[in-house]
Amino acid sequence: LFFDSTFGGQFPCTLKRTGFDALVITGKAARPVYLLVEHAGVTVKPADGLWGKTTGDTIQAVLEREGPDADVLAIGPAGERLVRFACCCHYWKNREAIAGRGGMGAVLGSKQVKAVAVRGRSRTEVADPAALKALVDGTREDLKKGTHGLKVYGTPVLVNPINALGGLGWRNMQGEVVPDVDRISGETYKEHFWARDTTCLKCSVACGKTFEVKDGEWTGLRWKLPEFETIFSLGTLNAHVDAAALVKGEELCDQLGLDTISVGVTIAFANEAFERGILTERETGMPLRFGDPHLVLRLIEMTAARSGFGDWLAEGSDRLAARLGLERTREFLYTAKGLELPAHSPRALKGMAMGYATSTRGGSHHDVRPTPQYTKAVDRLTTADKPAFACRSQHFTAIGDSLVLCRFTAERGLGLFLNENYRAAIAAVTGWDCSLEEVEAMGERIYTLERAYNCREGVRRKDDTLPHRVLHVPIPEGPSKGMHCPPEELDPLLSEYYRLRGWDRDGVPTPETLRRLGLDFAIGR
Repeated sequence: LFFDSTFGGQFPCTLKRTGFDALVITGKAARPVYLLVEHAGVTVKPADGLWGKTTGDTIQAVLEREGPDADVLAIGPAGERLVRFACCCHYWKNREAIAGRGGMGAVLGSKQVKAVAVRGRSRTEVADPAALKALVDGTREDLKKGTHGLKVYGTPVLVNPINALGGLGWRNMQGEVVPDVDRISGETYKEHFWARDTTCLKCSVACGKTFEVKDGEWTGLRWKLPEFETIFSLGTLNAHVDAAALVKGEELCDQLGLDTISVGVTIAFANEAFERGILTERETGMPLRFGDPHLVLRLIEMTAARSGFGDWLAEGSDRLAARLGLERTREFLYTAKGLELPAHSPRALKGMAMGYATSTRGGSHHDVRPTPQYTKAVDRLTTADKPAFACRSQHFTAIGDSLVLCRFTAERGLGLFLNENYRAAIAAVTGWDCSLEEVEAMGERIYTLERAYNCREGVRRKDDTLPHRVLHVPIPEGPSKGMHCPPEELDPLLSEYYRLRGWDRDGVPTPETLRRLGLDFAIGR
């Protein structure tokens, strides 16, 4: 299916400074290589000695070859071994930026591309610098207020409030209230682990943090904070709240090149399969259990190496479930369109149920956004207007990705949905005096094209669905007790969503819709 993944740091800006807006990689190298992108073009260079290295060591080695003015994106051993959820990593001035989801690292690994280095110095010109500055100045205070928690604590600031509303997954989503959650809260990490703030290029938010483990078996470890999603996937979903182990888990995943969400969700699935007797030591080589942070770390390493049972885990939850028999595993599988779901609960947030079901990528919180629901701009408790919300949010994320905007700065600075600020930004940078309606139509066009691609690959209404636990098992306790999204609720929501989109009853964009959006070439494809 169609997929995309984003990251920050400085690499995206440096690529732009080479004079190229994008880099398209086709074919496969005969042996491991890395690419150097400069004004003069692209040079394919041998990656002798780089294959097998961690992402950090790879980036350091390429910088030593190309000089400190280059920026580097690299894959780790997981990408080399084509782990289905291998990621790409970029490190810049102590800021780690990860294109985590969807197996982009495996795509590069399949091409034998170990790294991409970019080196450029050209200045990016904008059509109306004064208008752009005025827009930035006018949204600065909203950005400052809206990102205060991120600036102080990073994304772990979400742990306590989301647990308090009863929407933080525990023990492979058997529950959504985490005991002893304060042990892994943003406040606890700030007090006991914080070493320094880090930031992407010229960002005032500085949501990145370097943490240092100050006691215990990982004393002296300095690494990026475990993001909120990592705390969920490697921690609470596997029924542990060991703060130091989560820092270690983040480091392992980043260095080995693994998506923390997919690996953690897959491990949690395996733990429950073992608990139910579907998996045994004959397959795993060891007992699996919830609540064991050391087991999680060991399985991360085995997955990246495709060693033993790690080779099964490296295929992801869906393929592992199929291998064990869907009739036995479907009820505790936590994926949508094959992608493991992130931390934002589709049972506790009605908008996320709609979002994951209709997402191009499936289990992604970057197609429909949870933020409007957490801020109460959208009611999380009711299905009212959720199809329209999903459409608007998907247009927002499509435009945000096209403009290469950080979600946090966009949502808190420019707005939660497409509005005059986004139109003004496009006009100031490009000189195109488009209307807000045209901007919304651009978002619709992008999302419909993605859907048309997926439909070509066989996606239909049957695929716009949710995990069994979301559909059939209400949250058992806490403030969101009883919430879920039963099939009889989801089905009419899908019908209304398709109507709003101009898709047929099976979720396929109609020829009329494709023509209206200027996508005639996709008709009948």
